[in-house]
Amino acid sequence: MAIITLTTDFGEADHFVGVMKGVILGIAPRARIVDLTHPITPFEPREAAFVIAQAYRYFPRKTVHVVVVDPGVGSARRPILVEAGGQYFVGPDNGVLSLVYASGNPKVRRISNSKYFLQSVSQTFHGRDVFAPIAAHLARGVSPGLLGKPVEDYLRTQPEKPVRNGKRSWAGSVLKVDRFGNLITNFHIDEFDAVLDRPFLMLAGVRPVEKLATHYAEAEPGEPVLIVGSSGYFEVCVNQGSAAKLLGCVIGTPMELTIYWNA
Repeated sequence: MAIITLTTDFGEADHFVGVMKGVILGIAPRARIVDLTHPITPFEPREAAFVIAQAYRYFPRKTVHVVVVDPGVGSARRPILVEAGGQYFVGPDNGVLSLVYASGNPKVRRISNSKYFLQSVSQTFHGRDVFAPIAAHLARGVSPGLLGKPVEDYLRTQPEKPVRNGKRSWAGSVLKVDRFGNLITNFHIDEFDAVLDRPFLMLAGVRPVEKLATHYAEAEPGEPVLIVGSSGYFEVCVNQGSAAKLLGCVIGTPMELTIYWNA
């Protein structure tokens, strides 16, 4: 009973996700399908890359992850299969799997064997016609080598990292806004652990945040604070409120961190 996960920007109002599940079950009726998430911001492969990188390591070996955030569907961009971390990843070659490559020694194949596609492939719904059937065939035990040849020129988009812009300050950005309006920044605890024991100033857009909390309830309702999120990235959050709405921030909004080393 192989596991197949789905991550898309299709949302939940339309039939797209359900159709993909129907295709999978028609080929691999015993597959277990897990919805990771479907409200990824439309046309934002970077957000999907972050989400799948946080999630896949908690699944068993040989899990098949389908990631479809694909603004280039129907164009010359390639469908690819990635073997990494003991798992399979199926999606477009548009950088959506870039953070998976960091797991070490990925094997990337261009999916080219149309024998494993649906009979008729549309120009606008490769999630249904290419990625879902490929995932189902993998779940049934089809060898990756039958799906296409390895490639080396796959798209690797580098994650945006904070850049030093002063003696004590760094410019970063918002990686993701979660359902609660928390702003997940690209400042990671491994690189900015000084925030834990030194005074700091985080500019979220133009609003200063100077308090570090260990959990959401430690802040006063409506008060923006900084916490270390479950992914290890610093998040700007508001207890019982949305930091995104309060501060007017979205994915990509600039964030600036200053650490007062001598304070």
